[in-house]
Amino acid sequence: MIVPVTAVFAAVIGLLLLVLSTHVVRYRLKYQKGMGVTDDRDFEAAVRAHANLVEYAPLGLIMLGLAELNGVPGVLVYWSGMALVVGRVLHAWGMINGRGGTHKARMAGIALTWLAILVTALLLFWNVFQIYS
Repeated sequence: MIVPVTAVFAAVIGLLLLVLSTHVVRYRLKYQKGMGVTDDRDFEAAVRAHANLVEYAPLGLIMLGLAELNGVPGVLVYWSGMALVVGRVLHAWGMINGRGGTHKARMAGIALTWLAILVTALLLFWNVFQIYS
């Protein structure tokens, strides 16, 4: 079985990861720092935006893929995936532009990411309950 909805979201998140990775590499080259960060707040924000994507996106994509494989209606997988991707983009943008501080886009990104994970978890529970009852 294929998972085309999840595949599209995985591709978009993969591209976002490359953009954030490039952003971090530019700072690493600028400061000749292979590990860790300097006291440059923008460098630290870039590293955390990248790391935060790596912390949240894999679980979100795995959950979406499982939901799609298990037969959760595609429209529900689609909207959960949209929330995940938009949340990750907003978080990264807000983290970098807010220099690691409070930023509306960062907060909205956190909320959308958490909502996507919560909704997908509930969809998975609902789906399993439907299968085994």
